[in-house]
Amino acid sequence: MGARDLIYGAYARRVARSLPADRIPGHVGVILDGNRRWAKAYGEQAATGHQAGADKIQELLGWCEELGVRVVTLWLLSTDNLGRSETELRDLMAIIEGVVTELADTGRWRVHPVGALDLLPDRTARVLKEVDERTSGCTGVHVNVAVGYGGRREIADAVRSLLNEHASRGTQIEDLAQVLDVEHIAEHLYTKGQPDPDLVIRTSGEQRLSGFLLWQSAHSEFYFCEAYWPSFRKVDFLRAIRAFADRERRFGA
Repeated sequence: MGARDLIYGAYARRVARSLPADRIPGHVGVILDGNRRWAKAYGEQAATGHQAGADKIQELLGWCEELGVRVVTLWLLSTDNLGRSETELRDLMAIIEGVVTELADTGRWRVHPVGALDLLPDRTARVLKEVDERTSGCTGVHVNVAVGYGGRREIADAVRSLLNEHASRGTQIEDLAQVLDVEHIAEHLYTKGQPDPDLVIRTSGEQRLSGFLLWQSAHSEFYFCEAYWPSFRKVDFLRAIRAFADRERRFGA
């Protein structure tokens, strides 16, 4: 371990000690951005960046465990990403299948897929469903893996599910329109029954949500980090948590 690592380690411990226990976010969403740019910076192929990003996930979840974060949502693949080249998508699907299986194999976390699984290759969708079932009894951190996820698509799917549910009961559309409110839609989101994210972190320097948890993030705090996701360090995570703890949350007021 070099001098720089020792300095960062000492600094990270100091930041961690400064965090007030009652100001830790219960649900953290993370946009894992910058894998391809990280790979390009090192002269590597995109798949190398995606694998490096996947390898970082267990570290992040360990940091969340240490602080007492209860729910983590990781955006691994957007619906827009499905338009990438066939070669990159094939590599990316294999990496996603591998990382969610590894998360499940630890027995530490509840791994739950969120997204339009019907848009994914059959094998990837099957692996995600198997991991969901296999970890259903785990009591550790609840880990949502957003794959084939888009915020607008989620809301459209929620409304579609709501309409189908009421149609099966024989409810007339006019009657539903009279009583429909936001909670009815929230009950049909991919994350139904879960708390909304308190904090959303995006890596790579981009300062936008790109539709991530579009409905759920209405009152979230946002933190944008310059580091590409594979280079994201514990000290970067702790700085995000410290920034959250220092803010006065107004919940839209």
